[in-house]
Amino acid sequence: MNKLNFEYGSFRDPAGKIFYSEDEVYRELSEIGIKRFSFLKKDNLIKGLIKEKFLIATEECDKKCNEKFKIEPKKLLLKHEKINFISYPYEWTFTQLKDAALFHLDLQIYLLSRNAKLIDASAYNIQFKNNKPIFIDVLSIDEYSEGEYWYAHKQFCENFLNPLVLSAKKGISFNNWFRGNLEGIYTHQIAPLLSIKDFISPTLFFHIYLLNKFEEKSKIDPKKTNNKISSLKKFTKKSYQNLLNQLRNYIQGLNNKKTISNWDKYSEKNTYNSKEEEIKLNVIKNFIDNSNPKFLGDLGCNEGKYSEYASKQKEINVVGVDFDLNVLDRAYIRSKKQNLNFFPIYADFSNPSSGLGWNEVERKSFLKRSKFDAVIALALIHHLVIAKNIPLDQVIKWLIALAPTGLIEFVPKKDPTSQIMLKLKGDIFPQYTEENFANTLSKLANIKKISLVTDTERKIYEYSTK
Repeated sequence: MNKLNFEYGSFRDPAGKIFYSEDEVYRELSEIGIKRFSFLKKDNLIKGLIKEKFLIATEECDKKCNEKFKIEPKKLLLKHEKINFISYPYEWTFTQLKDAALFHLDLQIYLLSRNAKLIDASAYNIQFKNNKPIFIDVLSIDEYSEGEYWYAHKQFCENFLNPLVLSAKKGISFNNWFRGNLEGIYTHQIAPLLSIKDFISPTLFFHIYLLNKFEEKSKIDPKKTNNKISSLKKFTKKSYQNLLNQLRNYIQGLNNKKTISNWDKYSEKNTYNSKEEEIKLNVIKNFIDNSNPKFLGDLGCNEGKYSEYASKQKEINVVGVDFDLNVLDRAYIRSKKQNLNFFPIYADFSNPSSGLGWNEVERKSFLKRSKFDAVIALALIHHLVIAKNIPLDQVIKWLIALAPTGLIEFVPKKDPTSQIMLKLKGDIFPQYTEENFANTLSKLANIKKISLVTDTERKIYEYSTK
């Protein structure tokens, strides 16, 4: 019998549980889930959702498949399309969260036109296939009953609207706040940060100010609040659609109130000349052609310039990682415009996403999700060792744990960028030498090639643990 590995993040859903087997994704449905899925099959709703690219490809397993996994006769097994990399809202840029919010509302509007609805508004139910959002929770879709209220309204505000408003109106990045509270940003937390001028907007007045007042009163008199909720049953479908469209129009018009970051102009003002940059790009191109990875990690990706060659190949998926939200946002927008196989996420490598949620396994750590075939880590190692005071050997071990092969650029102390960092701290890093770097790397992997790329003796080491 093939083993089914339980996905801990799906434990909250009584309608179905996610399992993995041989790198394939399955969902075992309970009685509630079977009822919902039966509704989805009615009038080919599920086929329409997949065709319109709202929902991941999903199919009902046949009898042979059920017997293979010893599924009880009363239960049902679905097979889902596998998303290459699972990301979380607190790893997204402003534009990524905005696109996810608009996608969620478009899906809601589509479903209502077919007498269906979403039963929740969790941002985690949306993932990205490279640069395009897709819905992954088939059991969050159920039949719509005329007159019912949008019960997931509060969750939508916490997961989507409030974080976007925080960044758009106050210039405060939502990422670390969202990561600290996996439910998003509560209305009572954001309301005090907004001004009277902000609440002139009918959308913010209704979805934040009034909702906050309503929640405050509910704490004082829960019985009275429940009576008010009961009176909301005559909420027409037209009113429902108008509410969704109002939110959509408002969110569509939001722009991030960005501040200039340290690496905003890195692509234009880095220390490489055109010849050195060409050498670097050729090293990467040759590595990609020879190693032929299917899943590449670009660590310290900036705008994704150095992994662009790989992301233009149809068979290669690239995840870029950086801690500068401004350049990541531009990278994402660029990926959309050029239709690249490139998806950037936010992470501070000195404090990457850890195991979070119930029992610390509900949301997986960055390391557990990063099953790269290869990585490129260019102009990164000196930032971790010198700027973050992380020991050189630990940085190398961490990088190699991410992929069996890759490129690591060593930036010596005499390089202008390293010099800037050393002036702030003094040279307190005697172990940071190329000799120590090469010795440590050679103990953990085979050094296949060393390429000199700049006059300041920046070098790219190609390694392999195979």
